[in-house]
Amino acid sequence: MRILIAEDDLASRVFMKKFLSKYGDCDIVTDGLETIDAFLMAIKEEEPYHLICMDIMMPKLDGLKALQTIRDIEKQKGIEDCNKVKVIMTTALNDKNTVMNANNAGCEAYAWKPIEIDKFIIVLEKLGLIKQ
Repeated sequence: MRILIAEDDLASRVFMKKFLSKYGDCDIVTDGLETIDAFLMAIKEEEPYHLICMDIMMPKLDGLKALQTIRDIEKQKGIEDCNKVKVIMTTALNDKNTVMNANNAGCEAYAWKPIEIDKFIIVLEKLGLIKQ
């Protein structure tokens, strides 16, 4: 599995990479613009990401806008729903509007920080990305 971790906080990046690297190859970016660039490069190289774990509050372009852009790119390129990248939004924000905005933008799941590994594994299983 190919994974993109989009996170501006160093401690969160290190944690996510250590945790997710046992499930696949992880790339790391630190803002929303880098996320879009990495996503486009992966498509161009015909090695698309299977999972993007993306923080909502990032510099240059927030995670919600980056997600909307990714979904627009997938639509423009005719990528079928079954082949779209799975996106898990991660954030310290814990309010209903943020969750609704993330869902409306097209994320498959939402994880609050600090990340609870057991719950995150269940989400990965439900998305069909891993089998335990």
